[in-house]
This record gives sequence, C-alpha cells and structure tokens, in this order.
Amino acid sequence: MTEERFKLFDFKQEKVRVLHYTWIAFFLTFFVWFNMAPLKTAMVEAFDFLDGKNFKSLLLCNVALTIPARIIVGALVDRYGPRVVFSGIMIVTLIPGLLFAFGNSFTQLVISRLLLSSIGAGFVIGIKMTANWFPAKHIGRAEGFYAGWGNFGSAAAAGLIPFIGLTLLQGEMGWRWAMAISSIVTAIYGAVYYFLVKDYPDDKIPTKQEKKKGSSVMPVSSYAGLIQYLFWTIPLYAALGLLVRNLQKQQIHGKDMFSQEIMYGIFAVLAAFLIYQFVRILKFNLPRLKAGVPEEEKFPFSSVGALNMTYFANFGAELAVVSMLPFFFESTFKISPQLAGLVAGSFAVINLIARPLGGYLSDKMNSRKKTMLMYMLGISLGFGLMSLISKYGPVVDGEQTLVPMFEGTWWLVTAVIITMFCSLFVQGAEGATFAMIPSIKKEMTGRIAGMAGAYGNVGAVTYLFILSMVDSKTFFVVLAIGAAISFVWCIIALKEPEGAFGEDEGGH
Repeated sequence: MTEERFKLFDFKQEKVRVLHYTWIAFFLTFFVWFNMAPLKTAMVEAFDFLDGKNFKSLLLCNVALTIPARIIVGALVDRYGPRVVFSGIMIVTLIPGLLFAFGNSFTQLVISRLLLSSIGAGFVIGIKMTANWFPAKHIGRAEGFYAGWGNFGSAAAAGLIPFIGLTLLQGEMGWRWAMAISSIVTAIYGAVYYFLVKDYPDDKIPTKQEKKKGSSVMPVSSYAGLIQYLFWTIPLYAALGLLVRNLQKQQIHGKDMFSQEIMYGIFAVLAAFLIYQFVRILKFNLPRLKAGVPEEEKFPFSSVGALNMTYFANFGAELAVVSMLPFFFESTFKISPQLAGLVAGSFAVINLIARPLGGYLSDKMNSRKKTMLMYMLGISLGFGLMSLISKYGPVVDGEQTLVPMFEGTWWLVTAVIITMFCSLFVQGAEGATFAMIPSIKKEMTGRIAGMAGAYGNVGAVTYLFILSMVDSKTFFVVLAIGAAISFVWCIIALKEPEGAFGEDEGGH
C-alpha cells in the first residue's frame, strides 16, 4: 500500500482533517488552562484575601492535578479511544471552570482550580489520536504540528483573556465572564468534536480483544523495567506533596489555610495511594514476568524513564518560565507590565514553529535519540544564557534585586533574542519527545504519553516550588542544570526505537 505524502493543508485527506480538528481541541483546552495568569491584577484587586503569594499557590494548583489526570486519561484513551475522552474532558471541565470564574472564597478558588487543572491532560489525548492516523515516518511532523499549534492556546489566552475581560467586558464582572466564556466555548466544541472525528482510519480499527488490552498499569518486559516503573511512580505523588506543603503555608486573613495536622493527614493519604499503585503494578506485572514475556511484546522501559526526564526538563521548565517571565522582565528592566507581558510572550509565540520543527527534525535526522540529545543540550545552553540577562543589584528591604547585565535598550532587545533562542530548544525538545513516544510501543502510546506528560507537570510543580525560594537569576541556572542532567540521562538510558522511521505496520 502506497502512503499518501504528508500535506498539512490537503483537507481531502481525512487524517489531515482529523489533525486540524484535534489541534483546535487542544488549543481550546490550553486556552482555558491558562486563562487565570493574565488576570492576576484584576483578581488580587477583587479579593481582600488574595495577594501575590496566594496567587502563586493558585498557579501551583493549576498544574498539580494535571499529574494524575494525564496518567488516568492516558489509560482511558488506550481503552476507550481519544474521541470520547477528548469530548468528555472538554465538556466535564465546564463545571469547575464556572465555579472558579464565579468563586468568592480562597477555598473555592483552590478546589475549582485543582479540578480545572485536569483539562491540561487534553494534550495526551491528541497524541494518541495523531498516532492512530499517521504512519511512523510522518509521526514527528504530525505530533509537532498538533502540539505546537495547540500549545499556542496559552499565548492566545495571555493576549485575548485580558482584552475580553478588561476591555470588551468592563466592570467588576468582566474578568469573571472572560474566564466563563472560555470554558463555555470549549465545552461546546467538545460536543461538536465528537461528531467531527473518528478514532481510527477504516482499515485500522482495532478488534474488541485489542481494545480490552487497555489498562492504567503499563506492562513491563523485565524485572529491571519493573524496578524502574516503581521508581518513576514515586515523584508523581511527591510533587502533589509539595503542593500540599505550599498551600498549608498560605495566609488567609492572617491564618494558615489549614493546619499542619491536616497536612500530615493528606501526606498519609498520598502515601497510601502510592502504596496502592505499587501493589497494582506488582500484581499486574509479576505473573507476566514469571510466565515469560513474548519477544514481540518487549520494549525498553529505560526509554520511558528517559522521556519522563526530558519532559520534566523541557515542558516543566516552560510552564514555570511562562509563570515568572513577565515579572522578571518588568522588575529587571523597570518596564511597564504591558510591555513586559509582550516581551515575555516571545517565549510562547515560538511554539508555532519550534514544536513542529522539533517533530520534523526527529523525522528527518534518522536518529530520534540524537535529535533529543541535541535539543536537551540546547536547552541547557539557552537557560545558561538567560541567567546572564541580569546581574545582582543592591539588596532592598532584605530582598536581592536584579538589574540588567548591560545598560541600554539594545540589551533588552538582546535579552528577547536570547529568550527566543532558548524557547526554540525548549519547545522543539517537547516536539521531539512526543515524536518518539509512539515508536516505543504503539499500543501503549496513551499510557506512555500520559506518564511523560505528567512528568511535565511534575517538573512545573518542582520548579515553581524552587522559584519560591530563589531569585530569578539562580532559577535560570537551576533550569540549565535540570536540562544538563536530562541530557546525560538520555545518553545512558534512551534507546533508539526499532522501526521508528518505517511504514506503519498497522499495530494498535
């Protein structure tokens, strides 16, 4: 069978139409997911209990439950197919979206934002949909385009949400309705999406027996893989523990949000869930390993771990940097918030070309591993350069300030160029990561994508937690070190997948 060429705008091809319908769905989920940060000033002014520190906690809430959501959604996608799951998540998250938009207490904002953060799992669903429709030799470009254009929803939210909420819809309720409208539009598209797409091309529909293979637990190929699986499960819960610790310290009208006793109780619950997950993994895999795993079902779990690490270091860094970059430019260069937002937006705008380029290079360089190594090294260099944008200034009221490394507007322009250079590698690495995932074990794409995707949020929670303790200059150094560690880890653990550039074999 001769494969059609990859033509991005040949809408006569059903797979191209599915790709476009799916990136729009992803775009809308990210538009909702990032609809809060641009309205920080309006929200702080609206609530007497909200300040800058409390708002940072809401930012943490916004990425926290995406961790378990991506794991759960990854399993659901493998079991029930991406169409139902994508439509469902867009419709169901309308409820917490409206609860947050019209919330009036910090507790309501925290709970609704935690629930709404599950919409960030939408990304994983489209990865599976794209893998279902495109052959191995085109998967990098398809995944890269899907991820790059969909991820642009975060940049669109930064520009459109304040315009809608503060300019078009003026008044006390304007910012609330801006958030509500984003959730409503997404829910409507969720219903429409269900009728626009199919899970598979007609000649690749899996059998009922193949569908039943779906499980939230991943099968492993060896006892070493089992140990690695258990190891990589721990940080998924530890990151949630960091969130709980952060929330406990938040002062609401001079009091902690909740007591240390409650915090330790939640820690115990998280530990119980971790043990339960360990038991499920062992119960599922030990009998398989004792019986012997068929050769055709084997895959290197070390590659899953390596891609977890890369996504921790690239997407985790992106989420954290997008949260702090406007304030960094505003405070360092003493420019207006509007200009700072525009300058910081240069990091997200690069998504439109960086992720597709990462996927394209992964397809064309004849080695997905070498592509990944190139990008992770570039990230380390990029954040190293960003740490040189500023230098330490005087200590004011006990707080270390940052000033530009050099005086003059030319240095601000140079700083933007450095930021875009760094972003090109960060987001290209994200494209290269997900170009590789379907080729590890295609029928497990959802679960592998779910775990790697969750690690992006583990990275975000970890980096945002570190950010609360260090200055921005040090923070960029931390990000550079994280990417360097990932680079070394990939050299050791990442295996070049077999058949990563061949024709699609029709496996599901």
